[in-house]
Amino acid sequence: MQASAIAHPNVALIKYWGKRDTGQNLPATGSLSLTLEGLQTRTRVSFDPALQADQVSVNGAADAKAAGGVVRCLDQLRAIAGSRDFARVDSENDFPTGAGLASSASGYAALVRAASAALGIVGHEAELANIARQGSGSAPRSLYDGIVLLENIDDGIACRSVCAPEDWPLSVLVAVTSRAPKSVGSTAGMERSRLTSPCYRGWLETHPADLQTALECVARRDFDRLAKVSEHSCLKMHALAMSSQPALVYWNAATMAAMQVVRDLQASGVPVFFTIDAGPQLKAVCLPEAVPGVKAALAACPGVLELIECTLGRGAREIAQ
Repeated sequence: MQASAIAHPNVALIKYWGKRDTGQNLPATGSLSLTLEGLQTRTRVSFDPALQADQVSVNGAADAKAAGGVVRCLDQLRAIAGSRDFARVDSENDFPTGAGLASSASGYAALVRAASAALGIVGHEAELANIARQGSGSAPRSLYDGIVLLENIDDGIACRSVCAPEDWPLSVLVAVTSRAPKSVGSTAGMERSRLTSPCYRGWLETHPADLQTALECVARRDFDRLAKVSEHSCLKMHALAMSSQPALVYWNAATMAAMQVVRDLQASGVPVFFTIDAGPQLKAVCLPEAVPGVKAALAACPGVLELIECTLGRGAREIAQ
């Protein structure tokens, strides 16, 4: 009763920020994201009747902070499979953890995929997505390929791929500007914004139009219009965070410098745009032919520590032991 899986983090083009049910970890809005081949979480889950409790390690060290969410997910999977065995969970990221690169999304997607395989669960895709989102609100998106839509449905969520990687081969350059964990995590930050930001109601009211516009852009492969609505959603999310009390400022000086690099490239006609999640890392989304120029420009940007080149990738999947 053991299995391994890999999953890739995702970056949202149309963001979600805030919960409609904090206890169930339900997002306040839908979202649209890119699954990123080039960053990877590998997770092994081993169920053992000799264990007295679940054991969780991340990057080789016991992780008490992650254990609560992992156990919640495992409990629901055990209920489906009719198992009472505890599990040993070992997860490794090949990119900075807790630093605004969606390591929780890929982590919980890999966990759910590996644990369900180890327990012999076949199908149940909608249930797996809803189990994964209880660990991380963006984790269901990492279960699916390419460009992924997450929608609120009644008392849960539904998730699906709306564009396969090969159907629109976008490229993403991740500009790492800090490897340190962020001081305020996304869950705590979202709740702070919901409770204190005067912009929160406007965020909820304008979000559906952004999501619909982005879906139309994907269907038409309209890169220029997708760039505009994605940057708009990104900046609205960070305005919401910054208008919270105390203010949530996830950017650093290098984030701002990288944003200006992208704006300068856009002004010269390069097909590229930026998006930034809750952290200081900038993601430059571009057409494949623009990668060399975008990469050179960001590599020369002060404060950029590393560039990680990504393409659209596959959803979480079981791998050989």
